[in-house]
Amino acid sequence: MSDRITVEELAELMRKAAGVTVAPEELQQRYDTGFDVIGIDSLGLLGVVGELENRYGAPLPPDAERCKTPREFLDLVNSALVAGA
Repeated sequence: MSDRITVEELAELMRKAAGVTVAPEELQQRYDTGFDVIGIDSLGLLGVVGELENRYGAPLPPDAERCKTPREFLDLVNSALVAGA
């Protein structure tokens, strides 16, 4: 298991936890687009955070569920994972 979440993993987590299917290539192109525009609401993002916390066995920063874009989310989560490694 990697200590960094990729765009591909985020796309899979979005599908699994929030029921929103976005191809990784599209997500990469929409890196700075709001999750709300992509179709992820706050409850969906909370589901993604929960999946990652279960996977890594540790809580993510409280701000993770308040991130507005995929870039902001991945930057925050990956920084936390690297710091905790």
